[in-house]
Amino acid sequence: MDAFPLDQFRQQIADLAKAGILVGTSSWKYEGWLGLIYSPEKYLRYFKEGPPKILKGRFEKTCLAEYSQTFKTVCLDAGFYQFPSPQMLEGYFAQLPPDFQLSIKVTEDITILRFPNLPRYGSRAGQNNPHFLDADLFISAFLGPLAPYRDRIGTLIFEFSQFSSTDWERGREFVAYLDAFLDRLPKGWDYSVEIRNESFLHPRYFEVLKLHNVSHAFNSWSRMPPVLEQLRMVGSETADFITARFLLKPGRTYEQAVKAFQPYKEIKEPNTEARAALGQLLGRACFAKTRKRYIYVNNRLEGSAPLTISAVLNAATAESSQEASA
Repeated sequence: MDAFPLDQFRQQIADLAKAGILVGTSSWKYEGWLGLIYSPEKYLRYFKEGPPKILKGRFEKTCLAEYSQTFKTVCLDAGFYQFPSPQMLEGYFAQLPPDFQLSIKVTEDITILRFPNLPRYGSRAGQNNPHFLDADLFISAFLGPLAPYRDRIGTLIFEFSQFSSTDWERGREFVAYLDAFLDRLPKGWDYSVEIRNESFLHPRYFEVLKLHNVSHAFNSWSRMPPVLEQLRMVGSETADFITARFLLKPGRTYEQAVKAFQPYKEIKEPNTEARAALGQLLGRACFAKTRKRYIYVNNRLEGSAPLTISAVLNAATAESSQEASA
């Protein structure tokens, strides 16, 4: 296998960022990226006998700084599991350059209607969440700690897991709750909403997001229509910025993708349709009226997020060259 052209890749990412197109990955602590965007020697410990070993603690604690030498944004998935603390944020931003945009998934205490029956929820498992779409809690516990870093925050993503038919009789009921919640949020932040119910992709849903200048997060997920299909929906461009997350191939579960693609060192299954959508979103002329785009790719889409992004960018470059010579 040829060596990954990291310098070229970094220049491509930087050129996109200058045009307001921020492309990155969902999370970053993947040892499979050693030799791609991470330098193995920075995290190795050598022994008198035997091969060197990766210092996992050092890698997970410090690799964000090296990540930021390639990408200009990342989606912080950890925000979904706990409210951000000043100490947590200081640890991240101390590693990041001033022009880096950290996007964060909003804590599930705000976006879960009913806690799943899983051990990690303890006594809350199976119970209704009293803080579902609690604007006061979101403003104080989530936005509060972010305030000192406001200029360095990308988009804040409200990810709603798939609702069951017993949660909402109709999607319009969820949209009414969402409308009231969004109406109470402070302006000046880039908010995005990611839903996992295909039936909720209704004109009223898009209208409410547009009313509040909140982006529908185009997402490739198990039970969602492909991103290309979402892009074709009337009214789906709801804000003056675009958010997209390429997570899973529709029809595939998270667990299946993890089993198939770990340790995320190579492309194992190219996804032609997802690449076409990603290429559209990365196109400079696409969505010309938007001021910024936040686009994130997950390892579980094809096997290695950096290689997926690289393949799409290289294909676009080759296509442009062919058009120029025609």
